[in-house]
Amino acid sequence: MGFRYFEDFTTGEVIELGSRTVSGEEMLEFARQFDPQPFHLDAEAAKKSLLGGLCASGWHTGSIFMRFFAEGLLNHCSSQGSPGIDKLNWPTPLRPGDTVSARTTVVDTRLSRSRPTMGIVTFLHEMTRQNGDLVLRIENSAFLGRRPE
Repeated sequence: MGFRYFEDFTTGEVIELGSRTVSGEEMLEFARQFDPQPFHLDAEAAKKSLLGGLCASGWHTGSIFMRFFAEGLLNHCSSQGSPGIDKLNWPTPLRPGDTVSARTTVVDTRLSRSRPTMGIVTFLHEMTRQNGDLVLRIENSAFLGRRPE
């Protein structure tokens, strides 16, 4: 993939961002540092919870996705930041040993009215585990620089 500008994104385009296996130790390490809830730290407590077993923090799941997105797209385009996330869902828990794959779909593109050197791309990001279960869904927009003339 070459360097991309706003004009290089097309509505409906799907961009595969990669895959990796997430270890239980990695999940525990993240939870100990950032989300120390029993169902992220203790297998017995997790079995008794609504989640039914040890699982990754949703914020860990989001961080894994962000790494995919940065390395698979943002670091190769004229990204100028984002106004935030419109929707974020964790429909299925991410479990120790799961292999996740991430992709993003371009939902819409439009020129910025207030900043003529930028466009706005709306994305739908999805991350699934090996059996196809969706573990993360994010909808957001990003500012992208336009191709220099």
